[in-house]
Amino acid sequence: MAKLSAVLCVHNEERRLGPCLEALKFADEIVLVLDRCTDRTRAIGEAHGAVMVSGVFPLEGPRRAAGVAAASGDWILEVDADEIVGADLAAEVLGALDDGACAWRKVPVDNYVGGRVIRRGWGGAFGTTLAARLYRRGTKSWGGERVHPKVTFDGAEGPKLTAAIRHQFGENVSDVFRRLDRYTDLRAQDLREHGGKTGLADNAWRGLRRFWKCYVKRGGWREGGWGLLISLMAGLYPLVSALRADLDAPEAEPAVLAQAA
Repeated sequence: MAKLSAVLCVHNEERRLGPCLEALKFADEIVLVLDRCTDRTRAIGEAHGAVMVSGVFPLEGPRRAAGVAAASGDWILEVDADEIVGADLAAEVLGALDDGACAWRKVPVDNYVGGRVIRRGWGGAFGTTLAARLYRRGTKSWGGERVHPKVTFDGAEGPKLTAAIRHQFGENVSDVFRRLDRYTDLRAQDLREHGGKTGLADNAWRGLRRFWKCYVKRGGWREGGWGLLISLMAGLYPLVSALRADLDAPEAEPAVLAQAA
């Protein structure tokens, strides 16, 4: 039978890591990438028999690639510390491993804020309801972006799974705003280093289109106030990122005039 490696990339996740790893006991192997951890994350991983990879990984792509490189499984299941793989999904994943016709599959994601699941309104680089998390080792590669890097696959896509990962997006409204703060900060750094559309008018228009897509076309309005909030965050993401790329840019050092001897 094909072997499954569950791969997680974590930074100081002692509060959430235990339940996540406990739910992954169905995997043949757990690989834990420790990115500058200073809390009890390592000890928790060791208690669950995880393979450890330690280092400094500023970019998501190299971080995830390091975990895959350390894995010995034929298939990789990517999971984050704020996610739980339930029994139904675990059974479905194991049943998909011997399918030789495909190289990767998408997995549904149920996003929770507190105890409420919010199914509609996600998108625009601010949350997703479907992610490519199950794939054959060596078939997935990542771009160089700090947040939400572009991914490519070498091989055919298989049917999406039906059971969902349980993702704890946050506990309250403050956590939602903290996500926007973190995502836009990382995106702004990418814009400053690699270029991109930073015009305010252009990004304001992009934000309006994203809000409309999330709130109207994707049914965010059905989720009441939470759907409105999530759709607003998706719409604000490009505009705030562009603003931060400009406003948070380091100031140039003042020129030093050489004096004639």
